[in-house]
Amino acid sequence: MDRRTFVKAGLTASAALALGKYARAFSHPSLRSASPSQTAFDLVAVKGGEPDLMFDRGIEALGGMGGFVKKGQKVAIKPNIGWDVSPERGGNTHPRLVGRIIEHCFNAGAASVYVFDHTCDRWDRCYETSGIEAAAKKAGAKVVSGDSESYYHEVAVPHGKSLKNAKEHELLLEADVFINVPVLKVHDGARITASMKNLMGAVWDRGIWHRTDLHQCIADFATYRKPALNVLDAYYVMKRNGPRGVSVDDVQLTKTQLLSCDMVAIDTAGTKILGLDPKDVRHIGLAAELNVGRMDLDTLNIKRISL
Repeated sequence: MDRRTFVKAGLTASAALALGKYARAFSHPSLRSASPSQTAFDLVAVKGGEPDLMFDRGIEALGGMGGFVKKGQKVAIKPNIGWDVSPERGGNTHPRLVGRIIEHCFNAGAASVYVFDHTCDRWDRCYETSGIEAAAKKAGAKVVSGDSESYYHEVAVPHGKSLKNAKEHELLLEADVFINVPVLKVHDGARITASMKNLMGAVWDRGIWHRTDLHQCIADFATYRKPALNVLDAYYVMKRNGPRGVSVDDVQLTKTQLLSCDMVAIDTAGTKILGLDPKDVRHIGLAAELNVGRMDLDTLNIKRISL
């Protein structure tokens, strides 16, 4: 980790605290991430290919990775690596997708790319069994754990209703660009895991979310942390027993991938892939009310690609 960068940011934040501007100081990286390049489409849906090839076509439709990552920038990629299960179990993001995204970032001129998650099972086993650690390192990224509270620093969530602050992983505070790469699956508490739910792996104190109002906290944090790009992996889709699953029988091979800058839109589309009504996933509606994004897919400009 580049500790000097974080110390510098911390000093800036301390000064801002004295001026009553703590939230603004720590919100700055997220505000940068919320302003990606103008794209021709609100949502891209790719179907019928392998994860890496679908991403090639999807990012091309959005104008290429150069619209999101500039030369010399530091990129943080947050897949779902929460579980000590193999890729075909559908519990984690597909490693081939993560590897290809990293390649595109470096091709766009990124100076460094980091991959991390705050896992549920033991982090080193999750990283290895998922295949993501090997794929990320092969593509040239640095893999960082999220298992220590020392990596996390308190941030203000000024627009949150239930969630007013959180402890966020320092990689996101340091990064110039944040790319969110969740896997699509059902979840016994949140109904679904998609882009907004995946952000829970970027914070330390997520137990508070469960004890307070999980759906409202998910929506609240989405007002603060807006990725430059969301890539929803729906190659292996867990349709029951989520979020960890029991066996491959819980999984359907769907071979689909969604890309969007809008977390609400991509999660709404993901819910439909699961055969659920987006109105029944409470945090999606709450986030739309907080102006995080749009649920009205019929009015969006959607590019559909079949391979």
